[in-house]
Amino acid sequence: MSYNFNILASEDPLSHVVQHDLMVFNIAGHEIHFTNHMLMVLVAFILLLGIIPVMRKRGGMIPSGLANFIEAICVFLRDEVAKPALHEDTDRFIKYIWTVFFFVLTLNLMGMVPTASIIYFLSGKHLKDMGGTATANIWVTGTLALCSFLMIHIAGIMHQGPVSYFKNFVPAVPKALIPFMYVLELAGSIIKPFALAVRLFANMLAGHTVIGALIVIGMASQSYIISSLTLAGCVALSLIDLFVSFLQAYIFTFLTVLFISSAVHPEH
Repeated sequence: MSYNFNILASEDPLSHVVQHDLMVFNIAGHEIHFTNHMLMVLVAFILLLGIIPVMRKRGGMIPSGLANFIEAICVFLRDEVAKPALHEDTDRFIKYIWTVFFFVLTLNLMGMVPTASIIYFLSGKHLKDMGGTATANIWVTGTLALCSFLMIHIAGIMHQGPVSYFKNFVPAVPKALIPFMYVLELAGSIIKPFALAVRLFANMLAGHTVIGALIVIGMASQSYIISSLTLAGCVALSLIDLFVSFLQAYIFTFLTVLFISSAVHPEH
């Protein structure tokens, strides 16, 4: 096994939403590319694996600080998002629901961290391809949606049994319409996770793209007024992007809950 580093400096203000190779591994004649977005996914995994258990131990009977914030989100997701849809099956799926929300939220928030600037401040090295918004990559959001897709159908099959699940796949309709309804429902089962992936990808990409465009305008302008306006616009959009990071994590989780509910409770 051999590998070579490919970390290049870049002045592109949109470089953090574009996938860049950090390392290229050559294993048995096959190239495996390790990208900045893959790095962000790995870092998010390590952060959550380290922070959540620590906050749980520090929480105690009366949590405070970050532990209180995390517990408040968990209680909200359980009582206000999952329980109204899943009812008595809430506890069966709540761990997956919490995991989806915090993982998507962490990836969204990490996309707002100026990783390259922090690295330059600490080490003096220009590594502008480091970091980035992993959820602005359709492959990342597609993988998250695929996990929800598998959870939805596995949950439905385990709850109803394979025969009942596919029997209840379509609503009560005249027999002549059943073949057409099966085609529509099969298409819908694919479209649902596709919509999850595209919605998250498009919203995160759009926000960073607009901010990057304003930065380009400010850098190219010879006017202090235009530069000041673009700077103010970037600050305002960054605050909106912070809200969108939470909102998109919530929407992804909420729709996942609804899809799981439809699989385990077809009568509703």
